[in-house]
Amino acid sequence: MHAYVPGEQPQGGRVVKLNTNENPYPPAPAVVAAVQAAATADLRLYPEPSAKPLREEAARVYGVRPEQVLAGNGSDEILTMLMRALVGPDDIVVYPEPTYSLYDTLVTIQEGRSLTIPFPADFTLPPALFAAEGRLMMICNPNAPSGSLTPIATIAELASAFDGVVVVDEAYVDFAPEGSTALPLLASHDNVVVLRTFSKSFSLAGMRIGLAFGHPDLLGEIAKVKDSYNLSRVAIAAGTAALEAIDWMHENVARVVATRARLTERLSALGYDVLPSATNFVFARRAGEDQAPVQKALRDQGILVRHFATDRLRDALRISVGTEEETDRLLAALATIRG
Repeated sequence: MHAYVPGEQPQGGRVVKLNTNENPYPPAPAVVAAVQAAATADLRLYPEPSAKPLREEAARVYGVRPEQVLAGNGSDEILTMLMRALVGPDDIVVYPEPTYSLYDTLVTIQEGRSLTIPFPADFTLPPALFAAEGRLMMICNPNAPSGSLTPIATIAELASAFDGVVVVDEAYVDFAPEGSTALPLLASHDNVVVLRTFSKSFSLAGMRIGLAFGHPDLLGEIAKVKDSYNLSRVAIAAGTAALEAIDWMHENVARVVATRARLTERLSALGYDVLPSATNFVFARRAGEDQAPVQKALRDQGILVRHFATDRLRDALRISVGTEEETDRLLAALATIRG
């Protein structure tokens, strides 16, 4: 099988790191304080196995019941749990492509079969999805690497048409317009699972915290295959504090969204076709021009962006939104490279 390949994580040195969609701003001071407070002699003890304090705070913030929340070591672990619980040999997992490439790897591990349906050029959901059959359907919304957003009414139609479980992977939804989340669908669709991560908007990629929201019976089955103590005491404390200080996250998101608009405008002026983004990155394309040399030239100047060497994506760059200063450095370098 082909292993999932994460974005480059440089060790040491000063780089502008715009390749893995991390938040350029720090987590709330209350989160740092909670992490420090959790680093006591109690670390010798196991954590609460269901991450109960985190689940209860998430239920309060998002307007659901604690039994509708499952916590994971990042949303990636929850994806693994979903595949482990629901997909066996030759079971079909449906998703549009290109999308988050970890889905491919997880299906292969379970010896399932991926039914991938190509996105059209504008990255709206392909109509063939509505007739697809399978055990599981994955919808990354907003999508990566395109940054495109599917309306929730469309997700509701999919969930009504699909006999299996529909997973809406909302890793980037906090950067999307208000009302973009599929959480309201939980009241009417017991086959919908909504995923969230603290890695992007909450600035906690290094802590590894994710949440799943869904029907209690479905989450109970998925929880049967989770690791016994999958979140550490420190992670539970950090996630709980982050939710309690959610206004800090919203302020950072607003800064990222403002920089995203400026970055989009300037990239367009440099000759890139930039899709409208509902995430903390942009997808910038020059049709027919392989962007691998541009990525390398940027890397030589200490600026990391993501390039995917596939037929449909090789003429594009995925660029995380950095600080204003990082964005200026990127744009200046691109202007030089493009002459």
